[in-house]
Amino acid sequence: MATLDLAVIALYFCLTLGVGLWVSRRQQTAGDYFLGARDLPAWAILLSIVATETSALTVISIPAVAARGDLTFLQLPLGYLIGRLAVSVWLLPGYFRGEQDTAYARLEHRFGTPTRRLTSGIFLVTRALADGVRVYAGAIPLAVLAGWDVAPAIVVMSLITLVYTWHGGLKAVVWVDVMQLMVYVAGGVVAFWIAAGMAGGPAAVLSQAAAAGKLRWIDPAISFTATYTLLGGVVGGAMLSAASHGTDHLIVQRLLASRGLAAARFALVGSGVVVFIQFTLFLLIGIAMWAAGQAPTDLPADQLFPRFVVNHFPHGLSGLIVAAVLAASMATHSSAISALASSVTHDFYASATGRRDPAHLLKVGKLASLVWGVLITVVALVFHATAGGGQTPVVVFALSIASITYGALLGAYLLAAAPARIGGPHVLLAVAASVAVMLTLFLAKAPLAWPWYVPAGALITLVVGFAGGAVRPHREGVA
Repeated sequence: MATLDLAVIALYFCLTLGVGLWVSRRQQTAGDYFLGARDLPAWAILLSIVATETSALTVISIPAVAARGDLTFLQLPLGYLIGRLAVSVWLLPGYFRGEQDTAYARLEHRFGTPTRRLTSGIFLVTRALADGVRVYAGAIPLAVLAGWDVAPAIVVMSLITLVYTWHGGLKAVVWVDVMQLMVYVAGGVVAFWIAAGMAGGPAAVLSQAAAAGKLRWIDPAISFTATYTLLGGVVGGAMLSAASHGTDHLIVQRLLASRGLAAARFALVGSGVVVFIQFTLFLLIGIAMWAAGQAPTDLPADQLFPRFVVNHFPHGLSGLIVAAVLAASMATHSSAISALASSVTHDFYASATGRRDPAHLLKVGKLASLVWGVLITVVALVFHATAGGGQTPVVVFALSIASITYGALLGAYLLAAAPARIGGPHVLLAVAASVAVMLTLFLAKAPLAWPWYVPAGALITLVVGFAGGAVRPHREGVA
C-alpha cells in the first residue's frame, strides 16, 4: 500500500477518534452514556440506523451478490420498508410509555423478569455472533490492501472502535456513524464511477447488464427455497425488519434516544428509504465490475471488491475505499458494543442487584462495553480461523445467524398482545422451542431460504405460546 493510502487511512482514524471524544464530554449518568440524554436529532438517528444495519457487509458483500447474480436482492429492502412502517405504527408507541432503558423492559411488564432476561440473553448471544462476522468482513479489505493477515487487521480495527465507544457511549457512536456513512457512500460512488469507466461508461454497463438479464430485480416465483423472490422479500424482509428494528436493542436503543415518538418514527421509516437507495448503489457497483470483467469466478465472493480496489484504484483513492469499509464496519461494531453493554447493565445487573443509581450504572456500563468489545473481537478471530474464505457472501451468513432468533423475539412481542391467559412460562417455552427448531434447521442446512427464517420462527413461537395458554391457563402471579 502506498504512503498516500496509509496517510488517508490514518487521517480517517484520527478524525473518528477526535469526533467520538469531542461529542462525549460531560457525561454523568447511564442515561447520558446509553441513550445520549434522549436528546439526539431525528436526522442523525436516521443516518446512524442506516450506518449500523448495513455495515461493512454492504460495502464488500453486496457488490459480489450482483456481480455473481442480478438485482433481486432489492426485494428484501422493499420488505424492510414495509416492516418499518408496521413497527412505527404498532410497536414503537409502546417504547415511549414511561421510562424504558432497553427493548426488553417492555416484555417484563407483561410476562415478568424471567422473560425479559431470556429475550435479552438471546439478543446478547445473537448480536455477538452476528457482529463478530461483520467485524471479520470489515477486516478483509484492510488486510488485502495493507498486505496483512486478516487477524491483525481485526485487532487494529476493533481496538480503535473500542476506544471511542468505551469513552463516548451512544452519543459518540451516533455522531461518528453519521460521519462514517458519508465516507462509505462517497467511496461507493467513486467505486461505481471507476468500474463503469472501465466498462465504457454507465450507459454501456446498463446495456450489457440488461442484455444478460442482470437488471432483473423482481422474481415472482413462489418458492421457500429460492433466496430472493418477491414473496420472500416482502414477507421475510418485512418480518426481519420488524424484528430487527422493533425488538433488537441494537436499533431500539437509538429510537429510545430520540426526542419523542414523532422523531423516532421519522428516523425509523426514513432509514428504510435511505437503505433501499444505498443497496441499489452497491449492487450497481457489482454490475459495473461484472461488465468490466472484474468478477472472476475463481476468487472468493468477499474478495471481489477488495481485489478490484487493489488492482485498479489510483493511490489515495485506495485509501479512501479502505477508510469507507472501515467506516461501515466500525459503525456496526461500535453500535453492537453500546447495545450489548446497555442490555447487560439494565436487563441483568440492575435487575438482579436493584442498583439504580445513574452514576453507578455508568461505571458498570463502561466496564461492560470493554468486555463486549473484547468478546466480539474474539468471535471475529474465531470466524476467520474456522469459516472464512468461502464463495457465499458473508452478508448472507450474518443475516442467517440473526434470523435464527429474530422470529422468536418477534413472536414474543406479538404474544404480548395476546389474551391474558398466555403468561410468562408459556412465552419462555415458546421462545425456547422456536430457537431450538430454527437452529436445528440452520445447522442441518435444511432447504429453507434464510428470508423465511423469521416468519417460520415467529409462527413456531405463536403456535407454542397459544397452545401452552390453552392447555394450561396462566394464573395471576405465575410470570
